[in-house]
Amino acid sequence: MKAVAPTQREPSPDLDGEHAYRRALPAGGRVHIDRPLPFLLLARHPDAPFSLARRIASISAASVVWPEAGGEQADADAGAEIGALLDHLAIAYPRFLVIVLHDLPRDAGLREEGPELEAFEFVLGSSGAAAATTVVRTLAEALSDVKLDLRTPTVLERQRAALPPEVESALRGRNGLSIVSLGVPQIHRIPGDRRRVYSQVYHHIESAVHDALLKSAARFVALAAADAPPGPGRADRPHYRSLGRSRFVQAARRADAALARISASFDFLLGVSPINSVQACDAFEAGGCRTQPQFQYRPLPVNPDIVKRRLYAIDLRAVEDPVLEHLFAEKRMELDQQLTMLQRRNTPAFRYVSLLQYGPVEPDLLALANTLLEAFPPGTGRCGERLGAAAVQAEATRMLARYARRAPAFAAAETSLRSDTGPGLMVSGSSLLISTATMVPRDRLDPLLQHEISVHVLTYINGSQQGLGIFGAGLAGYEGLQEGLGVFAEFLVGGLTVARLRLLAARVVVVDAMLGGADFIQCHRLLQGKHGFSSGGAFNIVARIFRSGGLTKDAIYLRGFQQVLQRVADGGSLDPLWYGKIAEHHVPVVEELKARGMLRSPVATPEFLERPCAQARLSHLRQGHSFIDVLKDPPPC
Repeated sequence: MKAVAPTQREPSPDLDGEHAYRRALPAGGRVHIDRPLPFLLLARHPDAPFSLARRIASISAASVVWPEAGGEQADADAGAEIGALLDHLAIAYPRFLVIVLHDLPRDAGLREEGPELEAFEFVLGSSGAAAATTVVRTLAEALSDVKLDLRTPTVLERQRAALPPEVESALRGRNGLSIVSLGVPQIHRIPGDRRRVYSQVYHHIESAVHDALLKSAARFVALAAADAPPGPGRADRPHYRSLGRSRFVQAARRADAALARISASFDFLLGVSPINSVQACDAFEAGGCRTQPQFQYRPLPVNPDIVKRRLYAIDLRAVEDPVLEHLFAEKRMELDQQLTMLQRRNTPAFRYVSLLQYGPVEPDLLALANTLLEAFPPGTGRCGERLGAAAVQAEATRMLARYARRAPAFAAAETSLRSDTGPGLMVSGSSLLISTATMVPRDRLDPLLQHEISVHVLTYINGSQQGLGIFGAGLAGYEGLQEGLGVFAEFLVGGLTVARLRLLAARVVVVDAMLGGADFIQCHRLLQGKHGFSSGGAFNIVARIFRSGGLTKDAIYLRGFQQVLQRVADGGSLDPLWYGKIAEHHVPVVEELKARGMLRSPVATPEFLERPCAQARLSHLRQGHSFIDVLKDPPPC
């Protein structure tokens, strides 16, 4: 690239610092360079809200945007900045791509009440260089795949869109420079209205075009790599998503911190769980199991209405990254639903909000639950010596110490005995809460701690080490996969007992029965009479599901276990699952953010994966054996 000195040259920008290079232009506009890259997006946008050209350029890893309303001065500022950037980047990238984005004109004849819509078409142009022509072809193919409400776009090729003279001067005469222009449609705008848009269409087109541009940039990088001489300086061919942003802007950190503060301001599970489970069970038994139990709950530490106002005051559009914005929006909706459930405690409405959050029982999940209850009838398990809460806490402390020796971040983890929770263990952040009423069979202690510590605590700590705390607190819908991983840990260490398996299956059956209209007493009789559970055991299962009015969450344990087993059977890696608390559908997101350099490798992986027995069981599953077969005929260790 041959540099041409503009009349007013900007000083060489610092693109290699710890943070992204961001600069406001004097007459309006902004520069954002995440890191040195062989491409740059330009957008001279109209002075109108919701310009797609401005938005798409702004969320890219390298862009200069400025307003038409700034006139010649804004054009001159942009030209000087662009020239300085190209001079600086030419040293590392002798072949360089500039993509010019612009909004296509609107159809002034359309009206909101009419049946016609804005034309769904993109307009492409190029400088005529061979690389630019290839990029246009790649971009046209990617844009042709965009679907919107059963509509597909038309992609037209015309002359490259012109830029103001001050900017054209900064581009002119540079060897190795390829220029491509893209006109984006105004299909997101409400006809006849200047300021209102169809928000979902706007977001969809924004994300789809951004993705298409990344694919085109990756194609350009591959062409440049093919032309480069062999040697250490030759660039690798990256995955196209790796060309997105690799650093979080401050707005993303602010949104993440705001969501974290709101999430930490209340404990949803503690809020919906009874504080008198033991006493309610005693009263239920004393009444011959014929009277609905009366549960009591701790007062809420927050006002859900006020918290919701704070929740929706978070500006997610400022995050400038479609992937992160989607993750934050998902989490906001989940927190909203949790707050709504807290508002609806002990009312019929509670279970309907629970359905939104956790979903119903799918037919195949119910079939699996019934299969398990039939395959492992009551009495096929064994129950030996039981350990109390103090012994559980002592062993948990030893396990946490082992992890702390491998990863210092585990030093923050702790255990706590609680008298205000029902029998069992619960993880809150990096704290393991142990009910003082807990009694655990000795052979179940290690599997249970692998579930709680090697999955729940570990993924919290790994997620908390990422640049965004949401990975520690949990992405929306994370609980199903988390609990599935916990059960999977029990299975791998040989501790998924018949009693535990029947418990998980029974939870699914009771959730389904509750949603079908059965009350507490009917569900208790179902477990005790049909499936052979003890009266106390049946009470604990039904009480969990009927808490606060009907919580369908307990079906996620067996559902999540199904998901993990299917992933292993399909040959999928477990590695992405340890980066934090994620749902199954977030695996591609984790892989993308990892490719973009935005996620750090986990500080620890579960200790149980190193055990020979666990590796043998994993091998059997990958060979096509069902987990039921492995349970009945375990492989030699």
